[in-house]
Amino acid sequence: MLKASTRRLIPSITNETVIAWIGLYCLAVVMGYGRFLFTATLPDIMSELSLSTTIAGWLASVNYMGYFIGSLIAMFVPHRLTWRALILGTLLSIITTLLLFLPNLPLSLWYVIRLFAGIASGIGMILGSSFVIQSFSTHKRSLLSTVHYAGIGVGISASAILTWWLLSLDLHFYSIWLVAGLTSLPLLVLLYAIRPDGVSQGNALNKKPSIKQTYINFKRSLYEAMVGQAKAVLLLSLSYVLAGFGYITSATFLPVMAVKQLPTQTHAGLLIWLVVGVFAMLSNPLWGALAKRIGETKTLMGLTLLQALGMFVPLWFAGAFGLYINAAILGATFVGIVSMTLNIIKNINPAYSNLLIGLATLAYAVGQFLGPLVTVALAGAKDNFDAGLLVAGAGLLLGLVLILSFSRQMKQVRQGS
Repeated sequence: MLKASTRRLIPSITNETVIAWIGLYCLAVVMGYGRFLFTATLPDIMSELSLSTTIAGWLASVNYMGYFIGSLIAMFVPHRLTWRALILGTLLSIITTLLLFLPNLPLSLWYVIRLFAGIASGIGMILGSSFVIQSFSTHKRSLLSTVHYAGIGVGISASAILTWWLLSLDLHFYSIWLVAGLTSLPLLVLLYAIRPDGVSQGNALNKKPSIKQTYINFKRSLYEAMVGQAKAVLLLSLSYVLAGFGYITSATFLPVMAVKQLPTQTHAGLLIWLVVGVFAMLSNPLWGALAKRIGETKTLMGLTLLQALGMFVPLWFAGAFGLYINAAILGATFVGIVSMTLNIIKNINPAYSNLLIGLATLAYAVGQFLGPLVTVALAGAKDNFDAGLLVAGAGLLLGLVLILSFSRQMKQVRQGS
């Protein structure tokens, strides 16, 4: 822990609304910058470094593999160390953002940096959400959670605006990453301000289980979390793999598609990416209200179907119209799919909600890792993304079938209990 003088300098924040906004800032940094700023800057990166679409796809997939690793690490973090791990994950995210400012980095270092940025995003997403949301009282949790998760959309919007602004000043991606890193630094102070009680944290550190005991505890918890409902968890997790696979084609390559299809429209890719962020930021409260009326599973089905249709739109309508509609649907659906799936899976066994959320996040990360690799393989030498969008949409439709099977399975479990 930091010294008492530092604790006096940075007073504790306990107001729930303020904590929700700090959570929004956290997701904007570790997700909006740590993961999606790469999408916004990708056309400039490819141009400045003369990268092929295949290399760009691998850089994206390495980041998503890091997200998988970070999610796995987060699952094993003891509850008492959540805040400490969150601080370290956020610091790692900011450092990896700032490192991309360095000129003439070899490609091998790009892979390493993007891998660790993904690890930081996985830790920050899971532990940040866990730590922030548990700070909310029951009657405010639903509303304040939407504020927290809006951070993903805010981060995407900020990445588009920041990139647009600095490119218009004839600067390039390295300056964009520098500004993103510098504007992320105040988050560390704010996260320290919402620290848990120092005494209880200090006492807890004296009770460290061995690695072997941690593994044994994990196996026991995994069994208890899934007993009697393993099939339902498997079906929902597989659908979430396909959700990650389905959305990532647009979430990685949408600005690149815009540059190729709309060469005469300056910064069209960034404007389209901004549409994604705005819709992601504003849509989540709408889906939350709908879920209260018709249920989370039915809402998830509708979002999955809508996102699948969104992948097909650029195939039906070439040019700006198809891309903008794809962007709007992508932004409007992907955060909703994440929040609905995580809420549904944690309610399967609320006593083990963190573990189940971790499993689902791992599944999503697998889909995200595979998505860019499949897309660039299908794009070929001409960098045609149509086949990738077609496969993404088909994957989402298959995910919809799995959600329907999950719904039937849960009805059978409830009828048998």
